[in-house]
Amino acid sequence: MDQKEKTKIFVSAYACEPGLGSEIGVGWHWVLEMSRHFDLWVLTRESNRHTIEPWIARHPEYSHIRFLYYDLPRWARWWKRGMRGVRLYYNLWQWRTDPIVRRTMRDNGIAVYHLLTYGNALWPASSYGQKQVFVWGPIGGVDTIPADYTSHYGWKWRLIEAVRRMVVAALPLNRGFQHRCRDASLILCKSHSMREAIKEEYRHKAVMMTDVAVETQHAQDFQRQRQPDEPTVRFLMVGRLDAWRGFDLAVEALAKALRENGQLRLDILGEGSDRKRITESIKRLGIGKKVTLHGKVPMDTCLQMMADSDVVLNPCLKEGAVTTAFDAMTLGKALIGIDTGGYTRYFNQDYAILIAKDKREKVVEKLAEAILRLADKRLREDMGHKAKEAALHFSWQTKGDEIAATLRQVVGQKNGQQSDNGHL
Repeated sequence: MDQKEKTKIFVSAYACEPGLGSEIGVGWHWVLEMSRHFDLWVLTRESNRHTIEPWIARHPEYSHIRFLYYDLPRWARWWKRGMRGVRLYYNLWQWRTDPIVRRTMRDNGIAVYHLLTYGNALWPASSYGQKQVFVWGPIGGVDTIPADYTSHYGWKWRLIEAVRRMVVAALPLNRGFQHRCRDASLILCKSHSMREAIKEEYRHKAVMMTDVAVETQHAQDFQRQRQPDEPTVRFLMVGRLDAWRGFDLAVEALAKALRENGQLRLDILGEGSDRKRITESIKRLGIGKKVTLHGKVPMDTCLQMMADSDVVLNPCLKEGAVTTAFDAMTLGKALIGIDTGGYTRYFNQDYAILIAKDKREKVVEKLAEAILRLADKRLREDMGHKAKEAALHFSWQTKGDEIAATLRQVVGQKNGQQSDNGHL
């Protein structure tokens, strides 16, 4: 289709930058894939310009994407450092960029507004954009951690999760959330719990869609460098050291498994406020020689370590480390995870062991059993081979086609309604 014939979409992508993982990388991939099907205007942070523009210069086939940049003045953002203060900054950013959204959409005849990132259902959208043909998501952020787990957390994370439980319980009274559900033409939901949190009268607009896909190039760029006959079985966990990610569960499970198999090792990549508690747990359990906390490492180092590992662990208690799980798939690694009802829909028993959320003690026991099960070299290699085969069906190009088909259906319906009403 000629570029001029493509539907115009304004994309709000606060987190969008090439060469990174997590939500920032997800935002970037979505923009690239959507640009194959739609004519895009993409609003992101000014701080992302220094990586986006050189990348576009090296890949002129994407030069038709129109990027707009905005950050609060330096004097108004001195307090923000990394993820610290991100919620307040994001709220201010949405408020300050609303005139940009309105002006750009009006001047260019754009009817569709897509709030892509951040995909947190509790956070705001452009007040102008959400009154247009409004595509929202993929969104999440309504999963909570039971007290059975949080009772083991430090005071900070106990407080955070207690407040989150109250906020989620109060969603029926949250006017901002309910108005976004009402105004949205399409709501992309990361998990079943997210879809169920939407009032039944709006739920017909909700579609299940994870925000991540497989980076197939990783399979060529990162090959196993360890000797295949090495007896040590290496497990890998990746992500911010936040309490809800369940790293403590995996550490306790490893300690149990080590009683039966002393050849197990665990590598943990990432930094965060829960590091001290995890370190203390490792020391208390007497497994310091079997667990290594590497801290935050570059993405290439992370992917090479994953290629050299035997099994990837993702014990997140809610939707998280999804990029890690899909990277494990493309690198041919069996996955052990907790079933979140979101990304886990793309994994089955052929190449993953998924553990149902249950009482904490039972989940730790099941994780230990899964670790011991995958100490069997033949089994994990068979599962890894099947994971690599499955990855071929979940590429970013395939995801892009899925995104386009879903959006076209809704945009077509809206355009039809407007034509019937004499608005077009």
